[in-house]
Amino acid sequence: MKKLLIVIAAMSLIACKQTKPSTAIVQNQNFDAYKENFINSLWTIYPNWASSIGFHKNDSLLTIPDDAQRKKEIAFAESQLDSLKLFNIDSLNNQNKTDFYLIENQLKSSIWSINKFKSYQWNPAQYNVSEGFAEIINNNYAPLAQRLAAVKERLKSVPAYYEAAKKNILNPTAEHTALAIDQNTGGLSVFEVDLVQALTKSSISAQEKEKITSLSKDAISAIQSYCTFLKELKNEQPKSFRIGKELYEEKFAFDIQSNYTAQGIYEKAIIHKKELHQKMYAITKQLWPKYFATENCPSDSLIAIKKMIDRLSVEHVKPSEFQAAIDKQIPMLVEFIKNKNLIYIDPSKPLVVRKEPAYMAGVAGASISSPGPYDKNGNTYYNVGSLSGWDEATAESYLREYNQYILQILNIHEAIPGHYTQLVYANQSPSLIKSILGNGAMIEGWAVYTEKMMLENGYGNNDPAMWLMYYKWNLRSTCNTIIDYSIQVNNMQKEAVIDLLTKEAFQQQAEAEGKWKRATLTQVQLCSYFTGFTEIVDLREAIKIKEKEQFDLKKFHETFLSFGSAPVKYIAELMQ
Repeated sequence: MKKLLIVIAAMSLIACKQTKPSTAIVQNQNFDAYKENFINSLWTIYPNWASSIGFHKNDSLLTIPDDAQRKKEIAFAESQLDSLKLFNIDSLNNQNKTDFYLIENQLKSSIWSINKFKSYQWNPAQYNVSEGFAEIINNNYAPLAQRLAAVKERLKSVPAYYEAAKKNILNPTAEHTALAIDQNTGGLSVFEVDLVQALTKSSISAQEKEKITSLSKDAISAIQSYCTFLKELKNEQPKSFRIGKELYEEKFAFDIQSNYTAQGIYEKAIIHKKELHQKMYAITKQLWPKYFATENCPSDSLIAIKKMIDRLSVEHVKPSEFQAAIDKQIPMLVEFIKNKNLIYIDPSKPLVVRKEPAYMAGVAGASISSPGPYDKNGNTYYNVGSLSGWDEATAESYLREYNQYILQILNIHEAIPGHYTQLVYANQSPSLIKSILGNGAMIEGWAVYTEKMMLENGYGNNDPAMWLMYYKWNLRSTCNTIIDYSIQVNNMQKEAVIDLLTKEAFQQQAEAEGKWKRATLTQVQLCSYFTGFTEIVDLREAIKIKEKEQFDLKKFHETFLSFGSAPVKYIAELMQ
C-alpha cells in the first residue's frame, strides 16, 4: 500500500510538471507580449516612422523635432532597456533571442544618436516632410477622403516642424546644407502637384478642399522659409562632414551589427580588391584577341582591364530608353529564376518601375521603395533616376557606367532577386521586429550576393564579358567600403577618391563624382554592401560543407530570407 502511494505521488508530480509551463515557455510567452507592447509604444513615439512602413493609425501626426521630443525618445529608450533586463536571454528561443538583440541595439543606438552623434544639429537634410506626405497621398491603403483628412491634420504642424528645425541647426556641414536645400525645394512638387491632383480627384466638399489648400500654402511657405534660412545662414567655418574614427567605429557597430569591426572589414576589402584585379586580368587576356587582335595586351593589368572595359562599355541604351530597358528586363529575370528553381517569386506582389521622385533626388540613381510590413499589398517601387536635362557628355559617361552588362546586374541587385525579392520575404517574416528593425548590411548584402549567385547559375550564359563586368560591379561594393572608411576616418581627399574609383574600380567620371558626393552625405552605409555579402557567402559555403550532397540552394535562399531583415550573424546562428 505504501509503495502504491509513492507511485501515485510520483505520477502526480510528473503530471504537474507536464501541465505547468516551463520557465522557458513562460519567458517566451512574456517576451512575445512585451514585443507587441514595445511596437505599440514605439509608434506613439515615432508616428512618422510608423506611417513610412504602413502603420497608418497616426498618419495625422507630424512629430516636431524639438528638445521635448528628443527627451521623450531618450526616456522611452531607457525605460525599454530596463524592461529588457527582466528577461533571461538564455531562456528565449532563437527567434526571440534575435529580436531581443535587435530591440536592444535599436534603443542603445537611439540614445547614442541623440547624446553623442547629434546629427540633428549638423545635418539640415534630415528635416524634410515631403516624402511622408507623398506616401499618404499616393499610396492607396485607404479611401482618398480618409487619407486627405490625415493630410489636413498633418499639414497644421508643418510650420512648427520647420521652426524647430531652424532652432536645431548648429554649425551644419556645407554638404548637408546644400542637400537640404535641393531636396526640400524638389519636395515642393508633392504639395504643388500631387496634392492638387488628389484634391481634384476627391469627392470631399469644396469647403474642405479650400481648407486643405490653405494649409498646403502655409506648408509651402514654411518649406521655402527653411530653404531661405539655410541659404542665408552665416556659417563661415562649417563642420566637417568627416566624423572620425571613434564615431565611425561606434556607428558601424550599431548600424551593421557584424562580427567584423569597421577597420577589420576595411582591411578585408583591400585584400578582396586585389583578388578581383587578378580575376579581371585573366579574363581580359582571354578576350583580348577578339577585341584587339592587332595589339599586344599591356603588361600593366590595370591599364589592360580598363581598355577592355572601355571597349565593352560603349554598348549601352540611349538616354531616352534607360527606364524602358529596365522595364523590359524585369520579366526576363523572373523567367530565369523560375527555370533554374533558385527562389520562389510571389507574382501577386507588384513591382512598379517609375521615375525617381524629386524629393529623393541627389543621392542614388536607382533604389527600391517597399510598402512595409503593415502595407503588404501596396506597390513596391523601383525608382529610376532621370537623365533628362543632362548634357550629352555627362549622359554618355553615366550610360557607359550602366552599359548593357551592368544594367542587368543593377536590375538583379535592385529588383529581382535582390532588394525587391528580399523585402517581399521580409514582410512575410513571422517576426514583426525583424521587419521593422531591418538590418541594412543583411539587406544590401543579399542584393550583392544575388549578383554573384545569378552568374554562378548561368545567367549571361557564362559569357566572359559578363563575368568581367560583374567583377567590375563587385569592385563597386568592395571600394564602397574602402573609400567610406578612408574618407571618414583617414581623411582621404576627393582627388584620391576619384583616382581610386576611376583607375582601380574602373568607374566612369560621373559615377565616381556621384560616389564622392554620396560619401560626404552618409557614413557607414556604404560598408553594408561588402560586409553583408561577405557574411552571406561565408554562411552558404559553411552550410554546403555541412550538408554536402543534401544541400539545396533554393531551400537555403528561402530559409535565409524567412528570418526577415536580421543581421547575418544572427541568421547564421538560426540556420546552423
